[in-house]
Amino acid sequence: MPSSKVWSGSISFGLVNVPVGLYAATEDKSVRFHRYHVKDAGRIRQKRICEVDGEDLEMADIARGYELPGGDTVVMTDSDFEGLPVPTLKAITVEAFVPAEQIDPIMYSGSYYLVPDTAGARAYALLRDAIDKADATAIVKIAIRDRERLAAIRVREQVLVLETMYWPDEIRDAVEVPKPGAKDAELKAAQTLIDQMTVDFDPERYTDRYREAVLAAIEAKAAGREVVTPPALQPETGGKVLDLMAALKASVAQATKTREEPQEQAADKAEAAHPKSRRKPAKKPTARRSA
Repeated sequence: MPSSKVWSGSISFGLVNVPVGLYAATEDKSVRFHRYHVKDAGRIRQKRICEVDGEDLEMADIARGYELPGGDTVVMTDSDFEGLPVPTLKAITVEAFVPAEQIDPIMYSGSYYLVPDTAGARAYALLRDAIDKADATAIVKIAIRDRERLAAIRVREQVLVLETMYWPDEIRDAVEVPKPGAKDAELKAAQTLIDQMTVDFDPERYTDRYREAVLAAIEAKAAGREVVTPPALQPETGGKVLDLMAALKASVAQATKTREEPQEQAADKAEAAHPKSRRKPAKKPTARRSA
């Protein structure tokens, strides 16, 4: 299992209950740094200091608080939350099934794998296969970390995946942007560029070059070597500003060349693997002697 269990309970599907555990489906691999004193490399520690009496507090002494519009603060302890009605605390309730294309991707906030308990394997398979065959997405509610969330359940590689979602009032309105009309020639060139750059999506083609550079820099400094910025990450300087149409034409030419290079490389590899398939130069005709 890729991570520790985040939540355990069951999926309520009509009168069918499916015992499941919730596990994070993604992880952030950003390089993490601690903070140190430049002078002596001492680790910087954060303290929880009360601004009223200056006391250094432990976590057990800390409660949550909500500031009212007038400036007063309401302090809430764990006991204040115990009686609140949260029906989704231990149960994922299926509210409805909807076509996946009707959900705006901007609403998704996090992905989790739903894994069945041993006793619920058969019911899990039933729900998974039914959703998959119907090509539908289940809209559900679930309480994670003291907060009820809207979520969607879909099938990915024969596993149920729960996608937590933002509530509608948490989605901000789109910002206003200028709307100049594109010229026909520019639009046609842009569409050609899109056609040249269109491929089947393969996530393995993309890597985090910045993270690789950071790790290389750390390794180099730890080994006492000079830290060198990879050429691919060095900023371009001194470039000329092209007009929009010239930039589009140059981009199309570059995209066409980039698209043709893998095909040429594949042809070269195929020819190298099968040298007998190479065409032999035609022999010159032998002149006949006259009798």
